[in-house]
Amino acid sequence: MIDQDTVSRKRPLAVETRQSRGGSLWAMVLAGGEGVRLRSLVRRICGDERPKQYVALVEARSLLQQTIDRLTPLIPAERTVLVTMRSHLAYVDHALADSRRVQVLAQPQDRGTAAAILLGAQWILARDPRATVIVLPSDHLIVEEAVFIDHVTAVARFVQRHREWIVLLGAQPTEPETEYGWIEAGPRAAWTKAGPLYRVVQFWEKPAKDVASTLFVQGCLWNTFVLLAGVQTLVAAGRRCLPELHDRLSRLSAFVDTEHEAWAISQAYVLAPRANFSQSVLQRCPEALAVSQLPALTWCDLGSPDRVVKTLRRLGISPPWLSALARSA
Repeated sequence: MIDQDTVSRKRPLAVETRQSRGGSLWAMVLAGGEGVRLRSLVRRICGDERPKQYVALVEARSLLQQTIDRLTPLIPAERTVLVTMRSHLAYVDHALADSRRVQVLAQPQDRGTAAAILLGAQWILARDPRATVIVLPSDHLIVEEAVFIDHVTAVARFVQRHREWIVLLGAQPTEPETEYGWIEAGPRAAWTKAGPLYRVVQFWEKPAKDVASTLFVQGCLWNTFVLLAGVQTLVAAGRRCLPELHDRLSRLSAFVDTEHEAWAISQAYVLAPRANFSQSVLQRCPEALAVSQLPALTWCDLGSPDRVVKTLRRLGISPPWLSALARSA
């Protein structure tokens, strides 16, 4: 028997939101990564090897809690879906101590970012078929949070009116970074209150140094992997690009809000194919894909110990663990 609480956390508002058909704005926060490259630093800070999103790297709050708090002015906790792993639930409980109404959806196995996003999309679809969804990672540093949320709000309003689009957010690069993904933007496709949207010409994932230098000079953007889309558009993209995975996940709708929901999720994952959402879905939907350039702000993917330390020192942020690290060096 699978414990219901280990796969899909039931929240009091789940049934209520299912009855809503008004097309609300939802957030899907991705927190299933293992943060392998940062384990050595996390071990020094926490004494264990928990994934980085559950660690207070920048301040007293974990990166995950910062991400959810960042969304609070725009989206209530009950419409925020955290897609994580069953093995992370002990860390989730601690990290979300101040956000108990967040909907927690725990995957039984890691099947890649495509499964995580499409599972979350199916879950939201069953509750709000006209929802617009903001998908975002849980481990990024954004300093100018109000500027970021204002931009997201404007793009979200556009997507709510034009549900055929999947819009990525691209950050202005400050250097030819080789550890980030890049977006090469093409012709202007539409206008939003946050500025123009551009067609996506090509993705460049962790390019070589000379390629990154060329992308930097050409004005390409860092891929934040924050995206906005109508939930039906996300599901349709999954059906088109990953039909086997879609078929397995779409069966979950029959078990929504029943005692068998956790069992159904577990069964869907048993033989589900592993896939990367960017490679397997986004790159196969160029006609529906656009990018919006974020305004000038500090955005960073805290992916490696060197980047974390370098970024915090550049920003003049000195959490207690950083001071201790300097003393022991």
